[in-house]
Amino acid sequence: MDADRSPTGCPVGGRAPPSALIRRGDGRGSSPRQGLDSPSVTASAAHTALDPLLQPAFQVVLNRNPGEAEFHQAVHEVLGSLGPVVAGRPELMAHAVVERICEPERQIIFRVPWTDDQGRVHINRAFRVEFNSALGPYKGGTRFHPTVYAGVIKFLSFEQIFKNALTGLPIGGGKGGSDFDPRGRSEWEVMRFCQSFMTELYRHLGENTDVPAGDIGVGEREIGYLFGQYRRITNRYESGVLTGKPLSIGGTLMRKEATGYGTVVFTQEMLRTRGTSLDGKRVVVSGSGNVAIYAAEKARDLGALVVACSDSGGYVLDEAGLDLDMLKQVKEVERGRVGDYAERRPGARLVPGGTVWDVPCDVALPCATENELDGNHARTLVGNGCTAVAEGANMPCTPDAVAVFREADVLFAPGKAANAGGVATSALEMQQNASRDSWTFARTEERLEEIMVGIHERCAATAEGFARPGDYVAGANIAGFIAVADAMLAQGLV
Repeated sequence: MDADRSPTGCPVGGRAPPSALIRRGDGRGSSPRQGLDSPSVTASAAHTALDPLLQPAFQVVLNRNPGEAEFHQAVHEVLGSLGPVVAGRPELMAHAVVERICEPERQIIFRVPWTDDQGRVHINRAFRVEFNSALGPYKGGTRFHPTVYAGVIKFLSFEQIFKNALTGLPIGGGKGGSDFDPRGRSEWEVMRFCQSFMTELYRHLGENTDVPAGDIGVGEREIGYLFGQYRRITNRYESGVLTGKPLSIGGTLMRKEATGYGTVVFTQEMLRTRGTSLDGKRVVVSGSGNVAIYAAEKARDLGALVVACSDSGGYVLDEAGLDLDMLKQVKEVERGRVGDYAERRPGARLVPGGTVWDVPCDVALPCATENELDGNHARTLVGNGCTAVAEGANMPCTPDAVAVFREADVLFAPGKAANAGGVATSALEMQQNASRDSWTFARTEERLEEIMVGIHERCAATAEGFARPGDYVAGANIAGFIAVADAMLAQGLV
């Protein structure tokens, strides 16, 4: 592959056409882009028909954001739960709360010029969507991946509004990123890109305004470069302006583990509602990044046997249980592939091009990317005896898949609830930075567990209160929406 071309075959600086962005829904860290015109979303619409009061607001979203399939899907999923809420609270319609919550407060698009190690100039496109600040400063990650475009960032930032609200912490929703691909780039190239990215974005940030974090393609290394450039430009050591920082510059212990750990804590709470637990359960995880690795680790610590994980090259099946120390060495230290793990681990087997959702399991944890698990995958999981699914990634299950799980009475935790541990711990990092304090791993983990248990209780109680017992999708959407809507009403028309 040419050094100046993305995996889609397009110049790094330009976004691929929609057809080039269609990825495999195979549970391997890649996914299809599906909008409301796709068979999956259209079929599921019958299961979540919008209340007539909400249809006009959704039509505005479609008209204003053509071609942004992921955003359409995310909005439809939330609005599909809100009919009983708006029917019982006419002030929400009178103050156009739904219409306002579906329109970002601010959308920033900018170019990022940078030079590679051969001195060639590249231009990438970058985004920051500051969606809603009713509860606090915009908070959400930054994604560097060639498939990033406006629709992806809007979907992620829209989801972030409700996810952040569910934590009970004072943070609003936002998200950002670029179509830059850090894979195969040198440390110097990544640093130069991050510095150029922050040179434009810094003017929109602040620990009480907008606080980015990491996401796909953006880890401690990239956050460190971004923070260094912010400090250089502003002449301020404003620790709380970014989270996910290295420990040496104000990061928090447990940030790397937080999303995966939190997902498993939520899963455990779901299972307890049916008188069981993760102990002795067979678990499959998609992906092999931070979320997947630490979800697997926490599940193992709670007595589960985690037998499979994946990346874009396929999945690895290890019937003895994944050796997580070896997997961390391959993925975190060497930046290798799951195939490298399979070569070293006796008894492990790589299935190239396969889908991890073919592996029989009791619990499935999709932790890779959006729309990776479709209706056919869901039917396979149900047929193989899966009883619980929790989204470690953002919207990894298509609407069709969610409908299959609901029909089969499979416990299902949406990402806005199950994977909120990452942003919750980011908020704890902000708290430590503000007080010039540093917490122990144990204290941070204890606080994270309290937050995740609280999110589960909030979702379960809200679902029960709206006559949807056990429906965590409805519970999360309604609880998150009410928290944000009440804050918006209190602040007037802003």
